[in-house]
Amino acid sequence: MITLYVLGSGSRGNCCAVESEGVVILVDAGFSAREVERRAASVGLDLAQVAGIVLTHEHGDHACGTAGLARKLRAPILTAHGTWSRLGGKLSTTEHRPLGLSNRVELGPFMVEGCPISHDAFDPLAVAVRIPDGTSIGVAYDLGRVTTAVRYLLRNLTGIVLESNHDEVQLRTSEYPPVVQRRIAGSGGHLSNRAAAQLLRELHHPGLAVVVLAHLSQQCNSAADARAAVAPALRRAGFRGTLHVADQDRPLPPIMVSQVDGAQLTLGL
Repeated sequence: MITLYVLGSGSRGNCCAVESEGVVILVDAGFSAREVERRAASVGLDLAQVAGIVLTHEHGDHACGTAGLARKLRAPILTAHGTWSRLGGKLSTTEHRPLGLSNRVELGPFMVEGCPISHDAFDPLAVAVRIPDGTSIGVAYDLGRVTTAVRYLLRNLTGIVLESNHDEVQLRTSEYPPVVQRRIAGSGGHLSNRAAAQLLRELHHPGLAVVVLAHLSQQCNSAADARAAVAPALRRAGFRGTLHVADQDRPLPPIMVSQVDGAQLTLGL
């Protein structure tokens, strides 16, 4: 079993953690080190158990607290070569473990793998974390379009944290300048609610137990809109797990992720 902690997700910061057998891996550290510590303490996550920090890419809302946390926790950084080269000056005293299509990393009970994604960062990744009993978590946000590699990485997972960034109509009618709207909706931008719903329907399988919608736009989306777009698609696919929506300002309660059994589960919290 894996315990998933979503400490916050949005344009002002992103940080998740997975825990199993007393070992923790952080996925991104897009808040200050002090804020990550505060949020972790509020949900009972012991950062002293952190064995590594996975970085999906170098943008500040995913990486700004990494250097401080890595030094304090003496944790290696798992990330793509390109991301490391962009941040290496700040992380020069930290161990780098390359992550990508040809580089899996074993850390405690976890096997961590990644694949390239379509986003306007230097070498961004989606990641999947697995433990020996078959339980697995995928994290994919900041992706402008869904590629074959992403679909392959996220197949047959027990839990998925997936970007559901914007409502397409709200984006088109927003106060963002046209160039920003095109960037958000483009192949280097972010997934819409509709695209997230379509991908989750494609990825659904009987063992999918948990879905967390993440990285919602504060200007062009809401938790209610994201849920309204995704929940019906999951129901039509036969989803029997739980659907959560990440919050920018507050951590979600810890989420226990295990294999789905034959019992009917409740959709949503």
